[in-house]
Amino acid sequence: MSYHFYIDESWDHSLTNVNWDFPYFLLCWILITEEENKKLIEQINKLKYDFFWNTNVILHSRDIRKCNWEFKILFDLKVKEEFYNRLNTLIKNIDFQIISVWIRKDDYIKEYWKSAENPYQLSLSYMLERLILCTDWWSNIVEIFVEKRWKKEDRNLLEYYNMIYSTWTYYVKSERFKSRIKWFDFRWKYKNDIWIQLADLCAYPLVSYIRNKTNTNLAYDILKEKIYQKDWKLHGFKIHP
Repeated sequence: MSYHFYIDESWDHSLTNVNWDFPYFLLCWILITEEENKKLIEQINKLKYDFFWNTNVILHSRDIRKCNWEFKILFDLKVKEEFYNRLNTLIKNIDFQIISVWIRKDDYIKEYWKSAENPYQLSLSYMLERLILCTDWWSNIVEIFVEKRWKKEDRNLLEYYNMIYSTWTYYVKSERFKSRIKWFDFRWKYKNDIWIQLADLCAYPLVSYIRNKTNTNLAYDILKEKIYQKDWKLHGFKIHP
């Protein structure tokens, strides 16, 4: 069976321009089978058509929350409630797993200072390890797709990935990476890739949960059941350091 692994980021990974009010960087990865991916595309497109009469609308979390562009229809509270109910039900019923990595940049800078790695690259290594641990029992092929950013950043990330793929991390040898991962590529969110949009929609509720764990967070409650677990622990929700 073939699996797809889709990546989205939240907040800035820079260690020089840190928002000290919320000094976090998050990578959110979605692991989904090819069969479930087809269901996801079909259902998301139906949702888009039902509300916007257009399947080319990009479901971007920030635009939805701000009611920007096509999402201005959500200023109508009845439409907003129906839209969120449909979206939450859709996400709940699609079978996928979440692996996320948080970098607490303030603590990370204090602990590692000049030896601190790029948070995006560090997160990638943690994610790849968990991907292998998560799929070891399945022996299935995984294709990885990353949200495209800028040429230099994407080139550096690809070089870092190739280094991990051809060597090893602390926990996983290169042979295990090569036996499982068959593709690594970049995709633009605006190209209407449904899976990148799903990763974006999942990232914000995780951000909200970290910011305030006491607030009611229905979206996080749905997603928590999909976070990768092993031995009853949320291995798919890593915070470092």
